[in-house]
Amino acid sequence: MAIATIEAFLKKESASGIILMFAAVLAMIFANSPWVSWYNLLLDVPVVVAVGSFEIAKPLLLWINDGLMALFFFLVGLELKREFIEGDLSKPGQVTLPAIGAVGGMLIPAAIYVAFNYNNPNEINGWAIPTATDIAFALGILAIIGSKVPLQLKVFLTSLAIFDDLGAIIIIALFYTEQLSMLSLVVAASMLSILFVLNRKNVTSTSPYIFIGLVLWVAVLKSGVHATLAGVILAFFIPMYGKKEQGKEDEPSPLKSLEHNLHETVAFIVLPIFAFANAGISFVDVGIEQVMSPVPLGIILGLFLGKQLGVFGFCFIAIKLGFAKLPENVNWTLLYGVALLCGVGFTMSLFIGSLAFEQSANSPIYQDRLGIVVGSLISGILGYLVIKGALKKSP
Repeated sequence: MAIATIEAFLKKESASGIILMFAAVLAMIFANSPWVSWYNLLLDVPVVVAVGSFEIAKPLLLWINDGLMALFFFLVGLELKREFIEGDLSKPGQVTLPAIGAVGGMLIPAAIYVAFNYNNPNEINGWAIPTATDIAFALGILAIIGSKVPLQLKVFLTSLAIFDDLGAIIIIALFYTEQLSMLSLVVAASMLSILFVLNRKNVTSTSPYIFIGLVLWVAVLKSGVHATLAGVILAFFIPMYGKKEQGKEDEPSPLKSLEHNLHETVAFIVLPIFAFANAGISFVDVGIEQVMSPVPLGIILGLFLGKQLGVFGFCFIAIKLGFAKLPENVNWTLLYGVALLCGVGFTMSLFIGSLAFEQSANSPIYQDRLGIVVGSLISGILGYLVIKGALKKSP
């Protein structure tokens, strides 16, 4: 049953990766065509939600990045809680290797980026961009390789990406927070108190959690802390188990039900919309000089070189020192191939880039997109070739 569930989940993630690729390519086509002004105009459309004197006014792009992505982080939070309670991450023996790999895969890429940008106070803000791994893209590449890919390799990659997402959440909370509004933080804290009471009273209906979560999102949005973190926080209060009553069938898990209902919406709608809105890179006047400038070069080398050194290097040391062991049916070449695939940082890298740099034509954000696309493309192609070659040689 567990293997069948994992396989079904991975199939959905793989399909999402393929759709993400299509959305990203479509955005680049628009950004390099006569329709580029319409593309930019669409993203700049002002959207206002007002209740009396209270209003939230943002361009469509920020509604996507702050609103829709909060739904993505809510799903990430649900998956994290489930995995830590009863999934693969609840077993210490299966957690050690991907956790160590994830730490290396964040430290080394960040160090490489900093080495190229330490002397620029603005560009240094992008240090976390190459630390991310896009699980949907990575699993999509494994899906293209075919059914010969060992399930244990996919589970390792998925577990590593979950730790990677957890690291990204911590980074956003600690390093990409603006000037704080104490009133909004008080409102957010009161919402957390209500969520805590609902959880302790074993309220299993998800409706009150969602309503309080919406108020929490608005409060966090206005507080200066990034609004997507409200989604993660809300997820941890959703009950894992339904009520058990004697003589009656147990209620289904509220958390698992929400996760199941949200998965396809996030995978096939939210993430492709985000990719389309953020991957529009103009290649006009882009040459070797632009690619070799500090921001894109730091990201390219961080994703391609830093990820493989960090993930594979840290895992190699952990295995040789006896802290962990290679997953069953996985050899060193396959592990190295997965380390390369971890350099596909598309969605999360774009998201962190949108936090690190201002959305303006003269901002490094456009250089950052160039670095993310090039670094992710090189990592994905070489990871594909290494794993494909390793599987051909294996019996």
